[in-house]
Amino acid sequence: MNYGYCRVSARDQNLSRQFEAMNTAGVERSHIFMDKESGKNFDRVGYQSMKKRIRSGDCIFVQSLDRFGRNYTEIMEEWRDIISRGVDIVVIDMEILDTRTAGRNGLVGRFVSDLVLQVLAFVAEQERLNIRERQRQGIKLARLQGKKFGRPSSGLPENFHEVARLYEGGAITGTEAADRLGMPKSTFYYKIKQETQHD
Repeated sequence: MNYGYCRVSARDQNLSRQFEAMNTAGVERSHIFMDKESGKNFDRVGYQSMKKRIRSGDCIFVQSLDRFGRNYTEIMEEWRDIISRGVDIVVIDMEILDTRTAGRNGLVGRFVSDLVLQVLAFVAEQERLNIRERQRQGIKLARLQGKKFGRPSSGLPENFHEVARLYEGGAITGTEAADRLGMPKSTFYYKIKQETQHD
């Protein structure tokens, strides 16, 4: 039985190109498993569902190695685990990574295939680490430029200062003040602290 595995890193990314590659390879749509999440590990719902289905003599198709995963050590472990079950793997974009032909080409074929796999797995993880570093640097630069992250702070209610004066004068409690303003007590205290710092 032929199975296909497709993956993108984000929910808004499109899988159509990978589906088309699976269709060309002769994998039925009902036998394609997919995930929309990071390739940093193999703890993915679609991938694990596929692994439960595969049996000796089956074959898994994946468009490119980075769709399989992006963690060097785990790619190697998963690859060897699947092969040990008697299941073949075909990386469509890299003909040499086809365990069906590597096995037929004897020891040299397996050696070359393993060597290419190790190099590509290393490159896949390195790219993942590079992406993370670029994101970290981008966030750091944006913060230095004064850009804010997270939810924007909400403005103060119109009657905030009036209620705050009553609270600070001891006329009402913090709970009463928060109720009058329609905000959580912790938010009220935080806003009071902010206003005091600005004075």
